[in-house]
Amino acid sequence: MTIFATRGALLPMLGLMPLAAANAEGFIDDSKLKLQLRNVYFNENFRDEQGLSPRAARTAKSERTEWAQGFLLDYQSGFTPGFVGFGVDALGLLGVRLDSGRGRSGSGLLPVHDDGRAADEFSSAGMTAKARIARTTVKYGTLLPKTPVLVYNDARLLPQTYQGTQINSTDIDNLALTAGHLERFKLRDSANSMPIVPDGYSGNEAGDFSYAGADYKLGKAIRLSYFFGELENFYRQNYAGIQHDLALGAGVLTSDLRYFNSVDSGSAYSGRIDNDMFSGQLSYAVVGHTFSAGYQKLSGEAGLPYISGATVYSFSNVGIGKFIEEDEKTWMAGYGYDFARLGVPGLTFSSRYLSGSDGKSGSAVREWERDAEIAYVVQQGIFKGVGVKLRNYVYRSDFSRGRDSNRIYFTYDVALW
Repeated sequence: MTIFATRGALLPMLGLMPLAAANAEGFIDDSKLKLQLRNVYFNENFRDEQGLSPRAARTAKSERTEWAQGFLLDYQSGFTPGFVGFGVDALGLLGVRLDSGRGRSGSGLLPVHDDGRAADEFSSAGMTAKARIARTTVKYGTLLPKTPVLVYNDARLLPQTYQGTQINSTDIDNLALTAGHLERFKLRDSANSMPIVPDGYSGNEAGDFSYAGADYKLGKAIRLSYFFGELENFYRQNYAGIQHDLALGAGVLTSDLRYFNSVDSGSAYSGRIDNDMFSGQLSYAVVGHTFSAGYQKLSGEAGLPYISGATVYSFSNVGIGKFIEEDEKTWMAGYGYDFARLGVPGLTFSSRYLSGSDGKSGSAVREWERDAEIAYVVQQGIFKGVGVKLRNYVYRSDFSRGRDSNRIYFTYDVALW
């Protein structure tokens, strides 16, 4: 794979968009332009050669270490006046290598050339046309879908993007309806548009992804959700969820129950799929502390299917592992603290431990992961909005290489208007 990218490709039409509707009240007045800066250092060390063949073990990397700077320019217009309002959005993305090496590439921050070296830079730009009637909006172009059956990945330098159509409606109070049809996507570390495939699939087939669903607020304490998604000729997936808040003592107890049912679809290019995944999590927030515990069980044939490169809508989608192998059972315990209670607003800490067992990846396996994160966002002064986040992940498994990972994020959002 060869990547060609230039800074000049970052914003091909942003400067011209407002001119197209210079006299349209609302199109300009309600528009927004934001620049987000992301500086990411990624270091990951492999601790064993579990799951590798003897030949692969001899050439396997011992670490992945890269440092990169990302620029995200996000323009969102308002809508023209009238019964049907029209608008346009644009997203410009640029990633620049600051440090890498042939033996240290592949962190997910930057594209990798055929010779194993990371690209000096990569960029892409996307346009989205939109129309609004009352509280229903239709978008066509570059999208960042965020639903239980498909969540775009934004865990590295630049976000994963999709190409297609999406409809959102909130015309009925307390009810949000969403539907979409996607045709192509770009991975978070690539400027290349590619057909949509499921994670782990290495064949030549691909399909469009369609989804629809609803979120409903039942009073102030209960939130209900149902979504359906289908990757053509690969799999169909149903999701149902319920969240409930309960005042308990000085704090709030939140319960979060989720259910996925997945089956193969059409030609079933990625093989037989027929499984259910149940997960439940309880969180108790009190005087700055948040204690959480969860359990997840996957049963049936194959692991939980999802789109390549995307995020899984589950508490088990953590820093390294996903804990969604065939028949896997997973326990989770977590703790977080908001230091605003101690007079330091903007400073937070969180940690999680997950243990998965009975999963099948050729044979019965176990895996576990321990995550910790401390983050701070400057609240006032000249550096207001500057954020720093430190993450540490430790992962061990019977079927995959163990990893110790440290990541540092510096971010700054600038509202240009």
